[in-house]
Amino acid sequence: MIPISKPEIGKDEIEAVKAVLESGMLAQGALVEEFEDRFASLLGVEYAIATNSGTAALHTALASAGIKSGDDVITTAFSFFATASCVLMQGARPVFVDIDPRTYNINPEKVEREISERTKAIIPVHLYGQPCDMKELMEIAEEHQLLVIEDAAQAHGAMYRGRMVGSIGDIGVFSFYSTKNIVTGEGGMITTNDEKIAEKARMIRNHGQKERYIHECLGYNYRMTNIAAAIGLVQLQKLEEFNARRISNARYYNERLNLSSPYVAPGVRHVFHQYTIRVKAREKFLQHLDDHGIGYGIYYPMPLPRQPVFHSDTYCPEAEIASAEVVSLPVHPALSRDDIKRVVEVVNQYEG
Repeated sequence: MIPISKPEIGKDEIEAVKAVLESGMLAQGALVEEFEDRFASLLGVEYAIATNSGTAALHTALASAGIKSGDDVITTAFSFFATASCVLMQGARPVFVDIDPRTYNINPEKVEREISERTKAIIPVHLYGQPCDMKELMEIAEEHQLLVIEDAAQAHGAMYRGRMVGSIGDIGVFSFYSTKNIVTGEGGMITTNDEKIAEKARMIRNHGQKERYIHECLGYNYRMTNIAAAIGLVQLQKLEEFNARRISNARYYNERLNLSSPYVAPGVRHVFHQYTIRVKAREKFLQHLDDHGIGYGIYYPMPLPRQPVFHSDTYCPEAEIASAEVVSLPVHPALSRDDIKRVVEVVNQYEG
């Protein structure tokens, strides 16, 4: 079986974790701070605040930005649940916008139509590792005085016009879940150049404390551990290598698969968290992959507006079509060349 994902954990990560265990300092400590500093340096931002998950990072970012009950936050109709659920966690309302069918990312033209006096922020998602059209989104946000919170959970190292995603909007958010381009098992990061947001985020992730046992605001236990940070520090050194292998694997597919390749927008560096194609008779295709031991993923089988928890009547036709057709093939850096060749062989044998 060739899996859809597999974390690349080597001796360096194991030794780093062993050192933390032997030190006895397992909770948030100096290693977390070092991970934050190095991540901020990579992105070229002033501040990075580590959390225990990507969801915690996004929730903290929204809380730090002052999003509250009565506010609207515009986001994509096609993403993982947490992109919109974190808006609900703040008592605000997610407003869903359809996607560009080529990139699967939020369509800026449709964003502007949904802006109202209640709108306070936009959450673009750099889905599958491909950056959104940030120029258009930032111009819209500036015109209407809205915050931009980049959901870069799948886009570590992706670039838009020479800038790292997560450094373009007011706030960036990353995930280090075990399938991501770099992993800590579970973990997240908030990035920003705004000192007040950074200070508030540090308090919120630690029960609302700036000073121990003095709780200045509502906060949570969203702290990252030194164990996770130790893994993250090693993985961060390997990010460029991991992304290069993902891009190389995607190029190999592009040159050999009979099916249409994923679209890559001009001026971006797509880091292929997922290599996603479209198949109209998807169930038949999936059965073909199952029969030949090829792993796959469906990201995502239902547009967010149709999730029962949101009680939304918004209809986004491009997101609906995408959710019925997308299939992600293995593209992760742990794949061998024989694995890649096997995926191509099996996919090209399919007769739809």
